[in-house]
Amino acid sequence: MSKTTHELPQGIHEIRDLPDPQLSAMWNSIVIDESQKAQLLSQAVVNFTVRPKVDRSVLPLHGVILLVGAPGTGKTTLARGLAGRVAEIYKAKGLRLLEVEPHSLTSSAMGKTQRAVSELFSQSIAESAMNGPTIVLLDEVETLVADRSKLSLEANPIDVHRATDAVLVQLDLLAERHPNLLFLATSNFPDAIDSAFTSRCDLVMKIALPGELACEQILTACLDGLGKTFPAIGKLTGSNEFKRCAREFVGLDGRSIRKAVASALASSPQVAVDPNQLTLQHLAQAASSSKAHRNVGAKA
Repeated sequence: MSKTTHELPQGIHEIRDLPDPQLSAMWNSIVIDESQKAQLLSQAVVNFTVRPKVDRSVLPLHGVILLVGAPGTGKTTLARGLAGRVAEIYKAKGLRLLEVEPHSLTSSAMGKTQRAVSELFSQSIAESAMNGPTIVLLDEVETLVADRSKLSLEANPIDVHRATDAVLVQLDLLAERHPNLLFLATSNFPDAIDSAFTSRCDLVMKIALPGELACEQILTACLDGLGKTFPAIGKLTGSNEFKRCAREFVGLDGRSIRKAVASALASSPQVAVDPNQLTLQHLAQAASSSKAHRNVGAKA
């Protein structure tokens, strides 16, 4: 169960006790190559089974996994799901997931960001790790570890520089003192991350846009889900033309695929009133429109 908001320390958005069935469902909902999922899960489990028993001079693990990729590819959902899946395999009492809200740590006042970051890691996260195995989700991690070599002279770069320094120092200290701690970081902009942070990651995994098969699987799951309420929609996946329709979605991320389905349901007043009238043509047209809008946004 999550703590209420007023009980949470600065920078912590949510705390979940693990295992959590909702998180396990998230793990299953993200469609990526199964070998990637296996590698990701194995790396996370090794953090708890091997790392506490082996000296860091032998295996210099920091307990940090970084997921990078385009927006909408499911990195945050995958990270949450990973935490739930690890808890199912590594059956340890007191395992918790802490979700960090990085934007709540930044400040325009000199030195405040650095202090907030230091307190988060050295106090809140360290305290949780002292009480039991802990997984920490660092979403949009580039906010906390901006590439110091690319900082401009605007927006208080000295404080941002020092905040990155603080994260790196704390990661090193926590790695030494708390081998039962695992950080799951995500970023849409890996080029904006300081290389010193990346060098501390035990695994950096790129989550790519779904390929043809993955698009078909995502679309199938979406239509099957709708089919529980609107039976005719569920039958679309059995059509001989379904695979051809699914290919129209290649180039979209998982989130955009599902949003395109929503757009298809709004393709006409008739379909909006009776979703059972949805056709594969509606879906293909929505996919084409979504990709066109995506390209316009990329050029803007």
